[in-house]
Amino acid sequence: QVQLVESGGGLVQAGGSLRLSCAASGSIFSILTMGWYRQAPGKQRELVAGITRGGSTNYADSVKGRFTISRDNAKNTVYLQMNSLKPEDTAVYYCNGVPIATIWGQGTRVTVSS
Repeated sequence: QVQLVESGGGLVQAGGSLRLSCAASGSIFSILTMGWYRQAPGKQRELVAGITRGGSTNYADSVKGRFTISRDNAKNTVYLQMNSLKPEDTAVYYCNGVPIATIWGQGTRVTVSS
C-alpha cells in the first residue's frame, strides 16, 4: 500500500506563502486523481485541491486563485503552492487520492497568523 508523507508546513503571517510536498513511498501513477485536504480545529476534513494524472486541476472556492496543485509522477510527489495565505487557511494539510486511495499520512500543520 502506498504510504504518504507530507511536509512543508509552518507558521507564516497573513499574506505569506508556503509550499507543501507529499512524497509517496510507491507509485502514484496508478492513482488517477491526487488531492490535498485540510482539517481545521473543530471542523471536518475537506478537499481543497485535486489534480488528475494528466494534469487537470480543480480547487475549492475558498482557495481558488491562491493555491496551485501540481504532481510529478516520476518522483511520486504532489505539491501545493499556497500564496496570499489567510488565517482561515490554518489547518493540518494531508494528501491522498480522490476518492481516498490509501491510509492517511501524519499531515503537515499550517498556521497563519493575522
